Amino acid sequence: MSFYGASTEYVLHSLLWLVDNPEPVSSLDLAELQNIPAAFVAKLLPKLEKAGLLNAAEGLKGGYTLAKPADEITVLAIVDAVDGEKRLFNCQEIRGRCALFDENPPGWATQGVCGIHAVMLRAEKAMRRELAQTSLADLAKSVRDKAPSPFLGEAQTWLDERVQTRRTNKVRQRRRSDSA
Repeated sequence: MSFYGASTEYVLHSLLWLVDNPEPVSSLDLAELQNIPAAFVAKLLPKLEKAGLLNAAEGLKGGYTLAKPADEITVLAIVDAVDGEKRLFNCQEIRGRCALFDENPPGWATQGVCGIHAVMLRAEKAMRRELAQTSLADLAKSVRDKAPSPFLGEAQTWLDERVQTRRTNKVRQRRRSDSA
């Protein structure tokens, strides 16, 4: 079982397309661009809006934009908005259950923080520190540095064409309903 799953991955990938994109992008377009489930993305993005990380616009040109600059949005803020503050480890206090202890474990066996729990807490703090130090802008830069330059332009053209297609379809629908 993974600590963070598909929800986190889908959201992080989706947000990369909003960095430096001044126009709202619909959840459907984000999902289709990446070939990920549209219903899943549509369910997740409102969580980011509620957390103050996204702005939503309704209507024909509606969709989502970043609520603040990408360098001010940390991966930790995104992860916490999507999944909540998950604990890395849930100590079950097994150390006090040794068969040699009969009914009552001796004080030395359960005194202080469990050594296993302590190492897991340190690991969790290190992970959260790293997520807090990494911004959405950092992630976007790593993707942009890796992708060939025409790719980003092609993706932006794809998104722009989607908006234009929705506008054209809406106008056609209005004309049909007006003539009926």
